[in-house]
Amino acid sequence: MDGERPIEIGLVMYPGVQMAAVLGMTDLFTVADGLARKKGQDRKVPLLRASHWRWEQGEETPGRVFDTAPEAEGFPAVLVLPPGLGDPVPLEEAALFARWLRDCHDAGTSLGSICKGAFLLGETGLLAGRTVTTHWSYEEQFQTRFPDARVDTDRLIIDDGDIITAGGVMA
Repeated sequence: MDGERPIEIGLVMYPGVQMAAVLGMTDLFTVADGLARKKGQDRKVPLLRASHWRWEQGEETPGRVFDTAPEAEGFPAVLVLPPGLGDPVPLEEAALFARWLRDCHDAGTSLGSICKGAFLLGETGLLAGRTVTTHWSYEEQFQTRFPDARVDTDRLIIDDGDIITAGGVMA
């Protein structure tokens, strides 16, 4: 690489994550990078980097397990919690990720969630006092679990600067 760093978007692979969403977003970001580079006179250096982050047994924090620009340095500008399959992430499993996500956020990483990913994001405590969205069918369960967050499922996307939440599956 020529010293320029691409903008990295990390996708968090938590238990029950919907892999179709993870792979679909990876493809989307890869295509977007290709289009942006063509517009920039066929740049060789990626402008956008997608990575996957998973908690491996025995590790202290999640680690990068896939990267579209493995030679690049740095850390994600954004970590996204994709939608999940089945029930929302239980408190015990979500707690493993919550501290790491808070630490990343404190270091300047923006956080985002889609659908059930909001439950994992909620465990960080960062949604208290914020307006967020998730899939409408989880509104009551989410509000019960996170009473300090304001839920508005009538909005598909809520951009609160450093935290972005999206509603339905694959939204």
